[in-house]
Amino acid sequence: MIGKTAASLILGAMLGLLQPSLADAASKEEIDAKVEEAIDIFYKQTSAGKRLAQKAAGMLVFPEVVKAGIGIGGEYGEGALNVNGKNVGYYSTASASIGFQLGAQIKSQIVLFMNPKVLDQFRKSDGWKVGVDGSVALATLGAGGEISSDTIKEPIIGFIFSNRGLMYNLTFEGSKVTRLER
Repeated sequence: MIGKTAASLILGAMLGLLQPSLADAASKEEIDAKVEEAIDIFYKQTSAGKRLAQKAAGMLVFPEVVKAGIGIGGEYGEGALNVNGKNVGYYSTASASIGFQLGAQIKSQIVLFMNPKVLDQFRKSDGWKVGVDGSVALATLGAGGEISSDTIKEPIIGFIFSNRGLMYNLTFEGSKVTRLER
């Protein structure tokens, strides 16, 4: 069994490899274009998600979250906080994991802040960790493409999807969201 210190060092190294250098970081314009495209894909895939997004106080969009691992894995992505149809801040998301895993994937993530209070708490945070600073209810679609009535009552709702549709059995837990200086 790997000790806690060794595991922390390995996880730190993985996240360091996943996080791009400042020279490689996407520009505002690149992020804006990818965010707009991800929102369009999301709206096409789920009309129920679109209706929820239109009611939300804010929408955190990560158009490309890259996840990779061989036993030890990590993920990283950059995106924007969209309020009233405008990107008002830029963020990164990162997490690490240990366990049976092999391969890589790219997914998109959207987090809806359903009321101004939770949106304000997010915006005032200095590094927001899912499951600690806020719990994200992962939306899944039921019969007829509708979202569970229990889920739509939650203050923070998350969607994970790709070009092929919503993805299941995934989680936001353990992801750390950090504001990017742009």
